[in-house]
Amino acid sequence: MTVAFSRGIGPAIALASAVGMVASTMAFAADEGSNARGGRLYDKWYKEIKDKAPTESHKLYPQDANYAEKAGSNWRCKECHGWDGMGADGAYSSGKHFTGIKGINGMKGADPADVVAILKDDAHGYGDYLYDEELMDLANFVVAGQSDYSDYVKDGKIVGDVARGEQVYRTVCVNCHGAEGKQPKEMPMLGSLTGNPWELMHKVLNGQPGETMPALRAIDHQVAADVIAYIDAELPAE
Repeated sequence: MTVAFSRGIGPAIALASAVGMVASTMAFAADEGSNARGGRLYDKWYKEIKDKAPTESHKLYPQDANYAEKAGSNWRCKECHGWDGMGADGAYSSGKHFTGIKGINGMKGADPADVVAILKDDAHGYGDYLYDEELMDLANFVVAGQSDYSDYVKDGKIVGDVARGEQVYRTVCVNCHGAEGKQPKEMPMLGSLTGNPWELMHKVLNGQPGETMPALRAIDHQVAADVIAYIDAELPAE
């Protein structure tokens, strides 16, 4: 397996040799820790592995789409398949992120080895950047970690209990984001982000790539919706 950029070829070969993790023999792990890591890789894999983004546009990304000239951004799985995993049939059915590419929702319950094979094929090319363990986490997210956001998002707005969400926010989220959602300073205020509930659900459930943000996916996903409902109702947007 070839790994590009600063991670080097040698470590990838050593890892593959040591653990014998090849696509044909990878076993499915119904593990929420793996699913959460896969969710962060789906979000922005190069930040999660602390590497550089590719410098050339992804070969499967439509050349007439809005992010065709943004190498790195158009290598993010979510950029083609959407935060909701439905691609052209979901929230990315129109607007600036539209590509016409189908979602990953059809792979729910599939053999993760099949997903790994797709990720490593010449068209997708992720085998050049991710170790086998990382590919496995991403595959686990695809086959076992996708959430049915339709249970929590109605007409583009989150559905949750504001009072319950406040209790979670004020005991878990406040430590990093502050009482008014203004932290960390390098990110937008949380109250300004609720227009994309699918993205917020994804990040609350799986965490932020490359950061220490806790992932809440191992508990009732309604809790994540409640937190976002509180952010939407009570935290300032500016």
